[in-house]
Amino acid sequence: MSGHNKWSSIKHKKGAADAKKGKLFTKLIKELTVAAKNGGGDPETNARLRTAVLTARTANMPNDNIARAIKKGTGELAGASVYEDVVYEGYGPGGTAVIVEVLTDNKNRTVSDIRHVFTRSNGNLGESGCVGWMFTKKGIVTVSASSSSEDALMEASIEAGAEDVVNDGDVFLVYTAANSNALESVRTALETKKIKIESAEISMVPQTTITLSGKDAENMIKLIDNLEDHDDVQKVHSNFDIDDEEMAKLSI
Repeated sequence: MSGHNKWSSIKHKKGAADAKKGKLFTKLIKELTVAAKNGGGDPETNARLRTAVLTARTANMPNDNIARAIKKGTGELAGASVYEDVVYEGYGPGGTAVIVEVLTDNKNRTVSDIRHVFTRSNGNLGESGCVGWMFTKKGIVTVSASSSSEDALMEASIEAGAEDVVNDGDVFLVYTAANSNALESVRTALETKKIKIESAEISMVPQTTITLSGKDAENMIKLIDNLEDHDDVQKVHSNFDIDDEEMAKLSI
């Protein structure tokens, strides 16, 4: 496969800070609520909700939290805010491509914030469609490399319908078709074989990657990290790559 979601493996290497777990759950609850509001509360008939539930469970969100978020979306519980899906596209350091998926109740505020984050890291926000064509939507299951041999993971993944498995050092990236059924099939098959899963999500995979070093690499990490730290941002995708030696210099 040409290129992959480098940020998936970098996030694993950085480690999930305990202080950010609450923020992650907040983002997942927002997605669950919006998915249920837009398509109904039954995951079997609502593909977006099915994917959101899968992602939340992989992140070890309690089932009660998931159920409450869905009920807020369907109106069974009060308190749901009105959010809008928006996708921003832009350019990061070194000419890299960046896609930012957000859920916002104030587009003017959010676009101003996102533009500021890009500018601070030597990037710039672009027009809709400016970089989206460089990516392909795929399901990605991230697996700890210590939990399975590559051969065993490859066999189990392909049997479950996966398209490809990429060894990225500390983790394996298992690619599936871009739908919740394919993602769930692979996740379930791997869990049945006691293979540890770090995450499972639908993502945008770059067709090619751009390798960064030095100041560009440092600014890129700051850009992605600051974007992901924004309350309205749900997902960030990019086509950058940073080799292990350069990552060690950045102390990530």
